[in-house]
Amino acid sequence: MPTMLSMFSTRAFAADTIWTKASAIMQDVYKQILSISTIAAVVTAAVALLLMNFSRSGRTVDESRAWLKRIIITWAILNSLGFIMAYVTPFFAGGTWTP
Repeated sequence: MPTMLSMFSTRAFAADTIWTKASAIMQDVYKQILSISTIAAVVTAAVALLLMNFSRSGRTVDESRAWLKRIIITWAILNSLGFIMAYVTPFFAGGTWTP
């Protein structure tokens, strides 16, 4: 009986902690979101530029310029979140400032 229990028991000595696994999952999800948002930003920016260049209406040009500005700001914010997570949060490891 003890031999069979040792054969069927699972060992967790090499398993990651829940926090390292959650961190890896969050990084993977963030990379996926960033890649999708980059593709969406490029496509919508191209449409906005086409509308801005080939439109005869001044209102359409102004709206396209405003959308292009929003797209660039949103994309920059998403990229800066990755910068903060990668380079700033290690300074606060353990709940204290560690320069």
